[in-house]
Amino acid sequence: MAADLDMVNLLVLAGATLAIPILSFVASFLLWPSALIKIYYWYWRRTLGLQVRYADCGGYRFCYSYRGKPGFRPSILMLHGFSAHKDTWLTMVKYLPKHLHILCVDMPGHEGTTRTNSEDYSIQGQVKRIHQFVENVRLNRKPFHLVGTSMGGNVAGVYAASFPSEICSITLICPAGIRYPCETKFDNHLIPLIPSTPEEMEDMLRLCSHVRFKIPHQILQGLVDVRLPHNDFYQEVFMEILGENSRYALQENLQLITAPLQVIWGKQDQVVDVSGAVVVAEALPGCRVDLLENCGHSVVMERPRRTAKLIMEFIISLGTTSGTIKKRS
Repeated sequence: MAADLDMVNLLVLAGATLAIPILSFVASFLLWPSALIKIYYWYWRRTLGLQVRYADCGGYRFCYSYRGKPGFRPSILMLHGFSAHKDTWLTMVKYLPKHLHILCVDMPGHEGTTRTNSEDYSIQGQVKRIHQFVENVRLNRKPFHLVGTSMGGNVAGVYAASFPSEICSITLICPAGIRYPCETKFDNHLIPLIPSTPEEMEDMLRLCSHVRFKIPHQILQGLVDVRLPHNDFYQEVFMEILGENSRYALQENLQLITAPLQVIWGKQDQVVDVSGAVVVAEALPGCRVDLLENCGHSVVMERPRRTAKLIMEFIISLGTTSGTIKKRS
């Protein structure tokens, strides 16, 4: 009987011990979903071996994550899109070789990088800041591979045109900055990309992704809670990148890009139309174009494995090693 009571007491204690973290998780999910989202990113960075660091440049601070050290293959710098952050790339980094030297930086004003004024948010302003980052971390000691998506694609293309000696190759994923022959559903509406309610967040995700993800209301609320304090900043950036000096910056600089170039685009992109790939290919006939079926604007999230594979195939096909550049003739 005493043994049975001890067993019952043990089970009660075990149940209570397990109940505490379970209840804490449920409470966090219901009351602080934004905290869970931050923990999620922290967990995946840790799992993938990414470390977060800061680079201070005369009062301006960049936040970035990195993995690996410079080696045989060129280092890879990744530039995220409008209102996103360095962790945008986590799903794709998962499928990249662990020995590669990878850096994912928060774009000017975004997440952990210093927020200053509108001059830094134009495409040229962002290019200057990213170059400042590259010099600070000494990434340009050897030519590196540059990857940019959406707004980051616009910045990456102009960067490659402005600093050709630093780039050995470049991948643009659904880049902004082009006069697209065909319009999209987005058509420059501000609200869909700057949500302030869970419903607007769901609309934005549907706009950006062809693949339909089932996301609980609490997670949508958490995503809104994380973004809401920054919405005024996002609006400022949005208006700046749509200004006359930034809106078509990539197209205006395409002819100046000498590094081998790859374009990856989702055929069902509703934000920047896939017809932009034709514009790039006509301006740079030697570029590689990879169009993805059943994929929208959020290529990195929708097709992370495929995107990583295509980028690696491109880099390997060039026979590019760190310290060598094959320029377009």
